[in-house]
Amino acid sequence: MNIDIIHEPSRVYVLGSSGSMVAEITFPQISPGRVNFNHTYVSPSLRGKGVAHKMIRAAVNDVRAAGLKAVATCPFAVKWFGEHPEEGDVLAE
Repeated sequence: MNIDIIHEPSRVYVLGSSGSMVAEITFPQISPGRVNFNHTYVSPSLRGKGVAHKMIRAAVNDVRAAGLKAVATCPFAVKWFGEHPEEGDVLAE
């Protein structure tokens, strides 16, 4: 599935054909140099198609490129980082 991910400083998201947001991951700054992956949403019509996986990869790349560290409190992000230890360099100690 080809999706266009839109990047903003503290979130990545996907717009549906109607122009409304259909999926997003937010990672606001919680302290200098640190963000929190705190929310993931995917519209029921897109679930099970790898959209959240593509979005979190994009968000992790954004965080890494900005030289930030992250914590994860969103259950999806916690699980994802547990399944992808190769991305652990962005996690705060």
